[in-house]
Amino acid sequence: MIQWEKTEGGIRAFDRTKTGISIGAADWQTGGDALDLDRPIDETVTGRASELRFPPCYATVTDLATGERYEHGSDTGTLSLPGGDYLVNVHGNVKTYVRFSGRATVGKTEDFGELILSFPERTRVTLGFRSHHEEPVDTIEIPPSPRGLATALTYVSSSHKTTGPDRSFPTLRGHPPRISVGDGLEVPAAVREEKESVGIELLVPDDFDSLFVAAPLAYYLQADVKAERRDAPELRAPAVNYTYSFSPQPSFQHEVADVLRRVFFLDCLVRNAGPHRWDLAEQPLLDEVEIDADETYAASPAEQLVTYMLAPFDRIDADLPDWHLSTYVEPVVENVSPLPYLLSNLSLVYMPETSDLDRSELLDESLNDFYRGGRRPSPPAAPTYRGTEVGSVTSVDRVKPELHRGRVHGWLADDVPIDVFKIEPSAYENRFDYLDRDGDDIEVTLVLNDDEMGTEHETVADIYRDRAEDLPMDVTVRERLRRHELATVFETPRDFVHYIGHCEQDGLRCTDGNLKMADIRESNVQTFFLNACGSYYEGMDLVEKGSVAGAVTFNKVLNKQAAKVGVSFARLLVNGFSIQDAMQFARRRIRTGKDYAVVGDGTHQLAQSDITLPIVTELADEDGKYTITYNPTVVRMVGSGYQPFLEENDELYIYGDSADFTLDETELMALLDHAEMPIIYDGELYWSDEFRLTA
Repeated sequence: MIQWEKTEGGIRAFDRTKTGISIGAADWQTGGDALDLDRPIDETVTGRASELRFPPCYATVTDLATGERYEHGSDTGTLSLPGGDYLVNVHGNVKTYVRFSGRATVGKTEDFGELILSFPERTRVTLGFRSHHEEPVDTIEIPPSPRGLATALTYVSSSHKTTGPDRSFPTLRGHPPRISVGDGLEVPAAVREEKESVGIELLVPDDFDSLFVAAPLAYYLQADVKAERRDAPELRAPAVNYTYSFSPQPSFQHEVADVLRRVFFLDCLVRNAGPHRWDLAEQPLLDEVEIDADETYAASPAEQLVTYMLAPFDRIDADLPDWHLSTYVEPVVENVSPLPYLLSNLSLVYMPETSDLDRSELLDESLNDFYRGGRRPSPPAAPTYRGTEVGSVTSVDRVKPELHRGRVHGWLADDVPIDVFKIEPSAYENRFDYLDRDGDDIEVTLVLNDDEMGTEHETVADIYRDRAEDLPMDVTVRERLRRHELATVFETPRDFVHYIGHCEQDGLRCTDGNLKMADIRESNVQTFFLNACGSYYEGMDLVEKGSVAGAVTFNKVLNKQAAKVGVSFARLLVNGFSIQDAMQFARRRIRTGKDYAVVGDGTHQLAQSDITLPIVTELADEDGKYTITYNPTVVRMVGSGYQPFLEENDELYIYGDSADFTLDETELMALLDHAEMPIIYDGELYWSDEFRLTA
């Protein structure tokens, strides 16, 4: 749910995950009768103001009398609205609607900055807010059998708030109900009532392998799932006499991925014929596959499915994003309960496969990542390890996973693979324990338990303090802690702990010995980074004790390289990147990046910026021209839209799709002057201010 508060310069709205949006309104006065918004919202506030200033974002304006829509992107022009009744849809981290009557102008500041809604005089407005985040409400109980799971998969889509193409909006798919395994079958009455019958069936063999793989497609299509004795799965729409036959496993998992991607992205394009239309840069792709958006939007879900399946999708396949998230799940009863959390993020589900990884191959994998941009090695320095007694460090045997479609990968199975985040199922339920805590400040504690690492400590502390100027963040620095003091740090409610020090077989080093995370009463720390040698098992224990996610190391790490990762990770994390993305990009700064990983729910975010959604840009130069590629990263936002903020761009892109632009040197410098974002250039990770100094 959403709360709002009056600030010194206007209003701030935020949800229980501390995701917020700040609205500047210098002369705001709360009060007055609310205006009807006619949109799904969590909270409203009515008042009077002469101007509203929003963070840089895309907005659509609807004339409620005529239905005419206006769009306002990153251009600095002004949209003048004559007298009338209007609804402004502001596409920010928190969905925001503004309803008002009268004349107004919509504009942007010249530095690609704030979106400004101005009135000729103080005017009554109603603001409506809707959170992107939800938690499950009901629980479906099933027996420990494939047919029990098939029943649960039939009803998980009861959380959808709509059918048809609009379900591609992340805010119109609620969190699926929990699934618990018990002695019998019990589907709550509310779940049965809310489940829509869309005329689509998914028939699968009577085994867990097939059902786990089928789960995301069944959830998205709102299909009825039936487990029966059969050799291969089928997708049916009986009312329109349509059947699509899948291959048996292992091909089935890849075909499910292809069908879900096809349906999802065509939904994103067709939905623009409906009332929630967003005109996307990819919109012309519909013409290439000969789909009429208006006709398809008005059809039934079963008819839409047939249209999508018969379309020549291969014509546009390469022009649409790859899938955002894949999870490799051991298909056993114990992993039934985590499924709804994977479906909430529309993760693909694959069967886990691994191969052995020897020491030389592991080094090759790390170096391939580091040198992918054509960099050349520098002469090696004498190694200084993070920990003086390097022989006492706990190392982890790793394997190489067989990875399939997806930008981010999670692992819910045995073994410890590289290049994935290792899921501890309790992480998903732990997340809800942090939603109802008092206050909206992000509580960060930086722990330095070794004086030799003071440089990293000072740099990281500065990063957190600088970010606190933009976000409600409370930063505490602790040094040289004893065992009971460090235990108190992890047992006390806070959002993030960044530990800089040593880790050995018997725990994190303190001034009076070592502390094992398995020995603390409970963890009340939402996220963490244990930047110390061999901290993997300590991190897993923290998640089992109550944390959501954290960054860890697999074995000995060089002190200088650990500092590079720590500084980069801190800056990415406080700028809204998920734990996994922050680590994935931060470890590219060192040659032994495979020594770092994430445990728990790697998609989790510590902080969501009021200013913009996390985007990584890739930069290439040739003959005085620069090609910049925007790559948005947040898993939960896939299906929405985003807008690269360049002076000449007024287009919206499907979130997850990359966007390329060519700039001259003057335009690039102007972008670097105002942007705060990571840039990958020649394989190296920079921040825009760093690159500005070296360019």
